Amino acid sequence: MKWETALWMVACSLLASLPRGQLDTTCHAFVGQTVVLPCTTSPPGELALARSMLYWQIGTKQLVHFFQNGHDSLDGQDKKFHDRTSLFLDQMKHGNFSLKISNVQLGDDAEYSCIYRQTESHQTKKSTIKLNVSAAPRIEEPPSPSEQNQIPSGSSVDVPSLALLPLSFLLLVPLGLWHL
Repeated sequence: MKWETALWMVACSLLASLPRGQLDTTCHAFVGQTVVLPCTTSPPGELALARSMLYWQIGTKQLVHFFQNGHDSLDGQDKKFHDRTSLFLDQMKHGNFSLKISNVQLGDDAEYSCIYRQTESHQTKKSTIKLNVSAAPRIEEPPSPSEQNQIPSGSSVDVPSLALLPLSFLLLVPLGLWHL
């Protein structure tokens, strides 16, 4: 790891450990879904991504995604996020630093920090996003057509009985002698 990266990680840890204000936003997702954690800034034109750093983290020690000098730098990424996070690279120069997390897990439920820093101006922006993750809702499947037509044994079901029909009706219908 380069000394600049190590220094940046220490600075981000210190920034993240400062007393927190209120959350910027809260997002909700079900297990297995893809969620986008929003993080934006209003640049006065295009941002110079080659001279900036973007750090997504949980708390002060868990690296979710790191972007520096115009490229992802995921060497120190927490293993549970491996191959599940991405940035909107085509939109970053316009201030969209949102993080997409695929295949959300219950363990992803946490407060995330989005920290953006321009190297030259030393301007830093931090947002805090809470992700609430719920188990997927259970959807009960309707019974199959064969299950719908089965009558459980021992149950009383209203079934028409031939004994209730008059005998003359039973004899006349099959013979075709019944006329309306």
